[in-house]
Amino acid sequence: MEEVKLESSKPMVASREEMVEARVPLAYRDQCAHLLIPLNKCRSAEMYLPWKCESERHVYEKCEYELVMERILKMQKIKENQEKLGIQKEKGGAPIPLAPSPATA
Repeated sequence: MEEVKLESSKPMVASREEMVEARVPLAYRDQCAHLLIPLNKCRSAEMYLPWKCESERHVYEKCEYELVMERILKMQKIKENQEKLGIQKEKGGAPIPLAPSPATA
């Protein structure tokens, strides 16, 4: 069986000190934080005008998208491995149906 690595393939480029200095919120301190720092500087210099800093925003959002897609693929691999082993989550009975069953009178 294949072991799924939980760490990201993208390295952390920005150091903790750089993120603290740039006042990056904790929720945004991920592998794309090094792209968020210049984006936020551009945004504040351009007074957050939406048509400014487009290239920086595009690069940052692409990085975030790639991280999300990587997490989705890892989760799919984990689920496949669990199904191969026959491991099922116990949540107190039958799964919740997506559509309610029709009432019988």
